[in-house]
Amino acid sequence: MPYVVLGVSGGIACYKSCTLARRLTEAGTTVDVVLTAAAAEFVRPLTFEALTGRPVLTSLWEPGRALAHIDLAKTADLLIIAPATANVLARAAMGMADDLLTAVLLARADGRILAAPAMNDAMYAHPATQANIQTLTARGWHFIGPEIGALAEGPSERPGRMSEPETILRAAAQLLGSAPGGGPTSKWSGKRVVVTAGPTREHLDPVRVITNPSSGRMGHALAEAARARGADVVLVSGPTELTPPDGLATKRVETTEDMQRALEALVPSADALIMSAAPADYRPKHAAPKKRPRGNGAYTVELEATPDILTSLKRRKGMIVVGFALETGNGLANARTKMQNKALDFVILNDATEPGAGFEVPTNRVTILGPGGKQVDLPLLPKRDVAERILDVVEEAL
Repeated sequence: MPYVVLGVSGGIACYKSCTLARRLTEAGTTVDVVLTAAAAEFVRPLTFEALTGRPVLTSLWEPGRALAHIDLAKTADLLIIAPATANVLARAAMGMADDLLTAVLLARADGRILAAPAMNDAMYAHPATQANIQTLTARGWHFIGPEIGALAEGPSERPGRMSEPETILRAAAQLLGSAPGGGPTSKWSGKRVVVTAGPTREHLDPVRVITNPSSGRMGHALAEAARARGADVVLVSGPTELTPPDGLATKRVETTEDMQRALEALVPSADALIMSAAPADYRPKHAAPKKRPRGNGAYTVELEATPDILTSLKRRKGMIVVGFALETGNGLANARTKMQNKALDFVILNDATEPGAGFEVPTNRVTILGPGGKQVDLPLLPKRDVAERILDVVEEAL
């Protein structure tokens, strides 16, 4: 029977945590709730005790529970933070342990942690919050949401709303490796999945490059989501500022040709290839061996096409191939043409000109095209949520 510690921090989304606690318990999971002082202002401890049938933990100073934070951190199969407020994320990123919940988080040296952020949309978009999330992701935390929708103060077009309990429950089941209560393992369990991410660079000279603004966030989100579902994942990443989560096998590459060579070595043993990188399509026909001074005047460069990776790869029989189509017009037609010409099982289409989608943003809006004319249109979502929806669709073909 799985054992989950549910940490509830102080936000209005606490009411959803009651449903989450009940659903986990109904599924046969043993649930211990750790309630912060701020959370107890929204939902009383007695509520969670009634829902889980177990005492609720609220303080580092409870008599007879001096080492509760150590016991909880060591024995839980999964630690869920829902809601994860901006405050608790900041304190966790700094390594603070000034209440029971943050003490448990700090003592959780190498276990699985799933956080469901919930806060005002401006607070979520703030660089400090985004930096804290990146820090915690680099330490191996998993995040679900937030989503776009109504907040306490009214409607919003930006992420901030906590994911629904069923969404969090599904993410928890994937991290546990089976459905709560001992259900079947994920279809991704044991599958070898190769994911590409980020841009590539083609050098004009030793200091100048041709590249694009891809941040690699979508590829990283897909790699993390596939690993959470039990897949054996290898991430092939071009130059990005992102740090892969601990334990995720990563191959760094520079040029499109480098990426092609890396995939040629990995694909023969892969069950799925998710080509979410944005490789440079052109490179200089002749790269200069030295930096050309700007004072030399106008500079004309002859370009040639880089290798078409998806067309050139020799694929394992039965391997699923997912491509991406980033378009600026006539998107559906171009994506369907790409799907046919490159023999892809799925194509993920998005519009580079749409606000909040495409490059250098934490959200995306995509259309998933699949076999038999299948088409799934997703709303604007955080990229991790987009990754989960993509894997849900692709999973049908496994």
